[in-house]
Amino acid sequence: MSSLQFDIAHLLAGSLVLASFMMLYQDRLYALLNVYALHAGVLALSVAWQAYVQHAPHLYVTALIALVFKAIIIPVALHRIIKRLGIHREIENVIGIGLTMMAGIGLVALSMVVMLRVTPSADALAREDLAFALSVVLLGLLIMVTRRNAVSQVVGFMSLENGLVLAATGAKGMPLVVEISVAFSVLIAFIVIGVFLFRIRERFDSVDVQELDRFRGERR
Repeated sequence: MSSLQFDIAHLLAGSLVLASFMMLYQDRLYALLNVYALHAGVLALSVAWQAYVQHAPHLYVTALIALVFKAIIIPVALHRIIKRLGIHREIENVIGIGLTMMAGIGLVALSMVVMLRVTPSADALAREDLAFALSVVLLGLLIMVTRRNAVSQVVGFMSLENGLVLAATGAKGMPLVVEISVAFSVLIAFIVIGVFLFRIRERFDSVDVQELDRFRGERR
């Protein structure tokens, strides 16, 4: 692999981590969804580049799935859900943005240290991709635990899954049938989550997790 190919793969994987930080920073739902669409678009580019570098044509299918489903269909569907449910469009955080960003930086540093130490025998591209992928997964988890709005937690879950796709394509060898199964599993999960959002909104008149806890008497 030439140094240019490695640098471009490194740049795309790093851009995915940067997009995760952009999602972490957003405090409005529509902006969060737009950045998520960007996140999925960068993932599609990264996977397509891996397909070119690895000479693995089946990865182009993975890139196409990421572009169509994750960068277009899911963000558009979430926009419509927000509009139809009349959800409050500002996102409430459990902790401040500053502390959240600091926690995110710590998680990225932890990912780099862990993955680079446990994969000394892997090739350089796989090591870098796995380290960036773990960072994206942990940042997705951070989005889920620091947001009170159920829709923003769904976005965190989707971005987490993007990190898993990056890890699978960077590590090589994932069969196409597994990639398609994972993509459809995520799509089914998204549909189920959408149905639950409608039911929660109808039942409790809110999708704020804190409000649901209050209703259940767990917070006073």
